[in-house]
Amino acid sequence: MNCPLPVLKAKKRLATMGPGSRLWLETTDPLAVIDIPAFCVESGHRLIETAAVSGGHRFLVERGGG
Repeated sequence: MNCPLPVLKAKKRLATMGPGSRLWLETTDPLAVIDIPAFCVESGHRLIETAAVSGGHRFLVERGGG
C-alpha cells in the first residue's frame, strides 16, 4: 500500500478500539516512517515502537484517549 493508505487504514482501525489499546502496523511504504509518526502526533495517539523489517517497517501504536 502506498501513501496515504497505511495511515487511512490505521485511522479506521484505531477508531474501533478503546483508549490504551495497541495496534501493530506493517507497511512496505517507505514514506510510512514519516507519515505514521506524524499521524500519531496529530491524532493524539502514541507511537510505542518502530522497527525496520524485511521489505518495510513495523509500528506499534497505542490509541489515545480522544
